[in-house]
Amino acid sequence: METLDVFSVRELRTRSGDLLRDAERGQLALITKHGRPAILAVPFDQRLLDQGVHRALALTLFENRQLTLAQAAKVAGLSLDGFIDLLGSLGLAAVDYPAEELADELGAAL
Repeated sequence: METLDVFSVRELRTRSGDLLRDAERGQLALITKHGRPAILAVPFDQRLLDQGVHRALALTLFENRQLTLAQAAKVAGLSLDGFIDLLGSLGLAAVDYPAEELADELGAAL
């Protein structure tokens, strides 16, 4: 899971290159003022253009395991089924179990 980089307003002068590199890698960043969140920097990429801000943000946070499936659906403004369908249309897995863990879960269910 990638962590969210945090920049203070004061740091922006000296770390603007870091902020841009994060955006180029598709990483979100948080800019704070007096220690409080002020701006969420969302990369301007094809996903943002195709999906819009809410869905792009939800997808990124879900992929980085910073939101659950249900939380991401809410951020995206979709029902749980709708968000799962969105993931499927993009070729993204809604559930990410390691093979051993999935086998254990299936064994417990039978």
